[in-house]
Amino acid sequence: MAAGAAPAPSPPAAVSAAATGTTFAVILSLSFCHLLNDMMQSLVPALYPILKDSYALSFGQIGLITLAFQCTASMLQPVVGLYTDRKPQPYSLMVGMGFTLIGLLLMSQASSYPLILLAAALIGMGSSVFHPEASRVARMAAGGRYGLAQSLFQVGGNMGSAAGPLLAAFIVVPYGQRSIVWFSAAALIAMAVLFQIGGWYGRRRTASNTSVRAKGSVVDAAISTLSRRRVGVAVAVLVALLFSKNVYSASLGSYFTFYLIGKFGVEIETAQLYLFAFLVGIVAGTIGGGIVGDKVGRIPVMWFSIVGALPFALMLPYANLFWTGVLAVMVAAIMASAFSAILVYAQELLPGRVGLVAGMFFGFSFGLGGLGAAALGQLADLTSIETVYKVTPFLLLLGLLTAFLPRQPSKPRHG
Repeated sequence: MAAGAAPAPSPPAAVSAAATGTTFAVILSLSFCHLLNDMMQSLVPALYPILKDSYALSFGQIGLITLAFQCTASMLQPVVGLYTDRKPQPYSLMVGMGFTLIGLLLMSQASSYPLILLAAALIGMGSSVFHPEASRVARMAAGGRYGLAQSLFQVGGNMGSAAGPLLAAFIVVPYGQRSIVWFSAAALIAMAVLFQIGGWYGRRRTASNTSVRAKGSVVDAAISTLSRRRVGVAVAVLVALLFSKNVYSASLGSYFTFYLIGKFGVEIETAQLYLFAFLVGIVAGTIGGGIVGDKVGRIPVMWFSIVGALPFALMLPYANLFWTGVLAVMVAAIMASAFSAILVYAQELLPGRVGLVAGMFFGFSFGLGGLGAAALGQLADLTSIETVYKVTPFLLLLGLLTAFLPRQPSKPRHG
């Protein structure tokens, strides 16, 4: 492990339980801020129809807005994570949310296309700072229950992504572009909470460093037991698992209502209820996967999450309306259990690189989900939406690559 790459060293066992136990107040506060962050992020696509009409934008220009947002929201995350691994910044979470605040204010007042692009990039930049650093703090507060901590943190984002479109439908669409300014209140609330978390983060690092100096030794959380080649293969496998999970999830999340309306002729309101049930399944699966992963290990959860969902995904296109809803919820819950397991396993695979790993995998989640949705939309245009649901389950066969993951990516190091 490169010198200086690790964040603040973990405290020895002699540190009090208060310092090393699971700090749920911090984790739940991070989850709440994740909810607000992802809710605000989801407002950008909701503005597209309004911006297109107001500024006579082409679909290509709309695509560039998405590109500006995704470039900063996805591609900058590993860079931020790598930097903060070397130089932890306790108050960077608040600063990152400040970028989102500025972006929202600018988006609400933007009167030209370049300003819209800049506003979208700033909102994405806030997300690029938030995800890797918040994931690091969640791990610090986990007290060894890393899967539970990451799953609780992730659930906030899931709920925010689900709430954003609903708020957009009731506020942004009726009241227009300027109504975006109202959501700046959410950014201010998040900044206030993140300021408190930054103080806890700074005190925790100071206490850890003081304890280590008193012991006269340096204690790292873990050391890698694998060669660079095996680490590289394992990371490639994890990316493949994330690809299969996110692209299939995009088929359900983005097109499920269209599928239900087209195949069963249900009303939009009924289709939205089925989509809500699907989102509830994601929340339940995310929490369950984190808890089970802490008890039985990450690899069994990955096996179950990817491969276990396959038979239900294969049955879904041939089911009636009732069973389509049941199967969709089951697939959502099973597949959602994988994310925290993948993230925590990757952090164990690359000890001391918590921010880099979080930035990479949250960034990949955004990027792969967006690319998957776009590609599946093209496939639906060329064939049909039903074809999408018959073909995409076979992506889950990539879950068989889990067999190439090493059982024990890291072990404790004692000073």
